Amino acid sequence: MGRTPTPVTTPESLTFRSDVTVELVKSSASDADVLFAARVSTAGEQSLDELKKDPERSKGLINYLMRDRHGSPFEHNSMTFFISAPIFVFREFMRHRVGWSYNEESGRYRELEPVFYVPGADRKLVQEGRPGKYVFVEGTPAQHEAVSSTLRESYEQAYAAYQKMLAEGVAREVARAALPVGLYSSMYATCNARSLMHFLGLRTQHELAKVPSFPQREIEMVGEKMEAEWAQHMPLTYAAFNANGRVAP
Repeated sequence: MGRTPTPVTTPESLTFRSDVTVELVKSSASDADVLFAARVSTAGEQSLDELKKDPERSKGLINYLMRDRHGSPFEHNSMTFFISAPIFVFREFMRHRVGWSYNEESGRYRELEPVFYVPGADRKLVQEGRPGKYVFVEGTPAQHEAVSSTLRESYEQAYAAYQKMLAEGVAREVARAALPVGLYSSMYATCNARSLMHFLGLRTQHELAKVPSFPQREIEMVGEKMEAEWAQHMPLTYAAFNANGRVAP
């Protein structure tokens, strides 16, 4: 039986994005989780009574745990996010290993969609200074145009090469080598509040942070969206995190 040829994607059918998306698909996380875990050391089985109480009455305990870095009570919860972002973001993301679980879409088992990252007009393009002491500044209109046109042309050529190999019967896991890290991928990422706080301390910039961080903007965009979701589910823990310099306990 003959092989069905892979349809050729024209440049017009490629999708270019400058955003990331984050969806909290499952959550078992509340401030009460921190309280019952902390009080078991003194109350034993009676600590379960914390589940029936208003956590607001115990926000001082949460602040104490955060301030003095008693971290384990912040691990008794779970949040699962579905994230869509360029591959280069995920390669930075997966450096966070403790307290995280990941499952990403696979270029071995499915044909990857032609969705690519092109920085938006607000993305700072120029690095000034030396490693360890540099800043990013606004690019000129000409630089933004050069980045946009060059990336689009590169993506079109790379995806055409990918599809050409697929049409020749080359395995997906081999043909994907032609694709750049600006391709969008998607994954589920599951963490607890403690591991998320560690992530946010490194991957976001914030005026309340005691320890400065210099994340790449694209992973910071993911972090900001995750932070907004988490803040709604654990407001007292989130407030204590900010009040104590955004340092993970």
